Amino acid sequence: MAEFKGIRWAYDRYEVIVDSIVNGVGVVFALIGATVLIFYATVWSSNGEIAAAWIYGVGLVLTLAMSFAYNLWPVSQTKWFLRRFDHSAIFVLIAATYTPFLERGAEDPLLFAMLIAIWVFAAFGIMLKCVFPGRYDRLAILLYLAMGWSGVLVARPVSLHIPFASMLLIVIGGVIYSLGVIFHVWEKLRFQNAIWHGFVIAAAAVHYSAVLTCFSLSPENF
Repeated sequence: MAEFKGIRWAYDRYEVIVDSIVNGVGVVFALIGATVLIFYATVWSSNGEIAAAWIYGVGLVLTLAMSFAYNLWPVSQTKWFLRRFDHSAIFVLIAATYTPFLERGAEDPLLFAMLIAIWVFAAFGIMLKCVFPGRYDRLAILLYLAMGWSGVLVARPVSLHIPFASMLLIVIGGVIYSLGVIFHVWEKLRFQNAIWHGFVIAAAAVHYSAVLTCFSLSPENF
């Protein structure tokens, strides 16, 4: 067990190795998936959708890459610094994941306001983790969940702009993320961090499928 600035990293060598493998696989697939999505959007989508694809793709890769770097790095001042960005990145991922769906209906004032609001909350979460590192972790988890499920408030208008399959996949991904939070806070469980990241990657994969489905079908086909 190592400790720095009051923060303990109670993971043994095998836990770190397994966690690194899980995160590494996630980064590779995220890079491939983001490249495919951006290429697809560039060829067949509008400028707004291309921008949304870039935002989502960069957010996905950035989040998983930051998690990989932070969890693999030895306990040190640099790890403490990376911790801020790793814990902030989840806010970026949530907002970036919402962006392609809300952009489709951005002409609706409610959905446009939701798009702005989700990024405002993401900015608040990033500020919370960067300015107050190691503090307010429970508040941050509640904010994760609140942002993740805030889409329920606009589910009906969003459903008019994206396929039913995407809606279903969004919900499934949200459930997987929420279940994963159990392991995120279950710090005494061995391989807890790797299991949590496994849930994150699985949920991200489901949401990626939702985004790709959304880009693959034109509105007249659903």
